[in-house]
Amino acid sequence: MKKKRLPLILGAVISVALIVSIFVVYNYKNKQVSNASDEEQQQQTAEPTKKDSPAKEEPKKTADNPVKPEQKTDANGYVPNQTLPTEPTYIKGILLANKIYPLPSTFAPEENPEARQALNKMFAAAKQQGFDLVAFSGYRSFDYQTTLYNNYAKRDGQAAADRYSARPGYSEHQTGLAFDIGERGKDKLWLTEEFGETPAGQWLFTHAQDYGFILRFPKNKEDITGYMYESWHYRYVGVDIAKDIKKQNITLEEYLGVK
Repeated sequence: MKKKRLPLILGAVISVALIVSIFVVYNYKNKQVSNASDEEQQQQTAEPTKKDSPAKEEPKKTADNPVKPEQKTDANGYVPNQTLPTEPTYIKGILLANKIYPLPSTFAPEENPEARQALNKMFAAAKQQGFDLVAFSGYRSFDYQTTLYNNYAKRDGQAAADRYSARPGYSEHQTGLAFDIGERGKDKLWLTEEFGETPAGQWLFTHAQDYGFILRFPKNKEDITGYMYESWHYRYVGVDIAKDIKKQNITLEEYLGVK
């Protein structure tokens, strides 16, 4: 009877030994994998690769990250012999159109719906205060601006026209975000500095920011904006940005860092 039990006991011992061996080997391999993973993670934290360091990469010349032209401007503020781009310029997500950054001749967004909605709200608020404001000029196509500018240049000369009218492709009106504003029934004050001194013009200057608009060409900023003071020309940029620009008493160019 004892002889029959001996092989059974030996078999059981061998089975237990195999199970223990397999368990030890499995734990050893898992520990190695875990250590390797921890070591790799520490290396990635201590030494980031070039791919993870975009600040060291050369800026790309895209519409959202334009490179300021190095050419000198002429007496009228334009870059001589500048070719119109194929894409509009956006800086900080804001569409820019001025004497340095023109628009494509094919850029035709029409009037911006968001800007129009904000304009209507602003006019409604003004009316509650007794001011009947109206936008007598808004979106202009490239072709329309061409005709308008040529007429002004023919009448007053190019140098004079360049102070108050944009050349084709350089007009903010082509963005669909700009409006010339006046008081209804007082047409004689439209397109004049005097409009800014009227109660309606003062209300507009004070409250335009609350609806996302900025006075685009303020007083004593012609060397920055390229245009004479226009009390009637307002540009939509959104409420937060408009309030920031008004608070700092700066132009759009200064806000965007291009001047």
